[in-house]
Amino acid sequence: MLKHFLTLEWKSFFRSASFKANLAIKIFMVFGALYFMAVFLGLGIGAFYIIKKQGWGDPLLIVNQFMIYYLVGDLYIRYMLQKMPITNIKPLLYLPMSKSKVVGYSLGKTVVSFFNWSHAFFFVPFSIVLLKEGYDPMGVIGWHLGIMALFFCNNFINVLVNNKDNVFYALLGLFSVLGICQYYELFNITHYTSPFFETLYALPWMAFLTWGLLMAIITWAFAYFKKHMYLDAGLAGKKSTAKTEDYAWLNRFGNLGTFLKNDIKLIRRNKRSRTSVIMSFFFIFYGLFFFTGAVEVYDGPVWKIFAGIFISGGFLFSFGQFVPSWDSSYYPLMMSQNIRYREYLSSKWYLITIATIFSTILASFYIYFGWDAYLAVLVGAIYNIGVNSYLVLWGGAYIKTPIDLTSNKKAFGDKQAFNTKTLMLTLPKLILPLGVYALGHYLISPTTGYIFVGMAGVIGFAFKNKVFSMIEGIYKKEKYKTLAAYKQKA
Repeated sequence: MLKHFLTLEWKSFFRSASFKANLAIKIFMVFGALYFMAVFLGLGIGAFYIIKKQGWGDPLLIVNQFMIYYLVGDLYIRYMLQKMPITNIKPLLYLPMSKSKVVGYSLGKTVVSFFNWSHAFFFVPFSIVLLKEGYDPMGVIGWHLGIMALFFCNNFINVLVNNKDNVFYALLGLFSVLGICQYYELFNITHYTSPFFETLYALPWMAFLTWGLLMAIITWAFAYFKKHMYLDAGLAGKKSTAKTEDYAWLNRFGNLGTFLKNDIKLIRRNKRSRTSVIMSFFFIFYGLFFFTGAVEVYDGPVWKIFAGIFISGGFLFSFGQFVPSWDSSYYPLMMSQNIRYREYLSSKWYLITIATIFSTILASFYIYFGWDAYLAVLVGAIYNIGVNSYLVLWGGAYIKTPIDLTSNKKAFGDKQAFNTKTLMLTLPKLILPLGVYALGHYLISPTTGYIFVGMAGVIGFAFKNKVFSMIEGIYKKEKYKTLAAYKQKA
């Protein structure tokens, strides 16, 4: 039976409508995995000696102190990025296979996920270094096995809370507040969590408790999915109270107002679009890595413009790059109507522009780090409105990725969004403003660098009509390819 499941997976991969994109993204994922494996391996070997050299205390105690944040961070990354295999069981429900085997295989796939075994590249060498430095062998083995069991617990917790946003964001918000409280020395959660991890070393038999917890969660997950594995669960519709949202004040803008109303409703009513808005809000705080000196690599003056582009362009990058994919579910219907592409694209542009201005206003707290920091945000916003807003709409013509508005998965992107044209359009978004600023900064003065970037945005805004005519032509050219792509199942 296992061989049969693996054969189905193999055929699914090679028969996919986006096989070439799948293959390309898999290759990049392999290189990314190798990079993180090397980083984890280096930290696993060097963490002990780095902590010793810095005089922070016993390396094992320090690692135990922050282990709770490591586990919560791992759960967060899993929730946002780890692919859930549960949807792949739908075709199997029609075949003469027992539910136990299907559920067991689907859950078993998550066990071999990179998100599970990648942690071994840190903890195995770190444990070996502990043994080398004279720590009790039984204690190290008990600690290591106990910690690894907790990461596998994270795997099955993630499976159980998949798409349960209220639970996930409540947990994330709680630990974010705890982290802030610890930073400002108001309350230190590690005083209560680190003793447990220290007990795994002091009493090695405690590892059996963590593995027992893992077995309990596995049993719970298996029973839950076996119980809910039937077609009617997926076909049943959810009942909810209907609410009327007219937004009549937008009627004055004609067809443009109609598109804007549809976009606002889409953002308010759908999980995926709301997630993009939430992500764009967190982009505002990205500049803290640059303007606080927290990361030495970002101390260069050119990086300030890079930060400004991201701070003001969070919505542009998280929402704008998937135009027209947000409308993929009813795009064929739209194209059968008497709709001008210019009006459709203009509504998206106005939405991006309003969000960019709003983000810039919210980011005014960067004045605390100096007017120079906020000036980078302002000119970044001007460049986003005058140049990058066109580029994301232009790139959208080539990103033929249908979006499931009810799911958060692939919220950071999709394999079909990767192609040569979109990659080439990414360069002007990020590299060009850095080059323009560097030209003015190093040849004349820092202020001139800001002026150059701002002028690039103003010039782009001046040519808005001409640029929109060009983008409109590209959308018309790609129209039927886009319609065909939205009908495919990858």
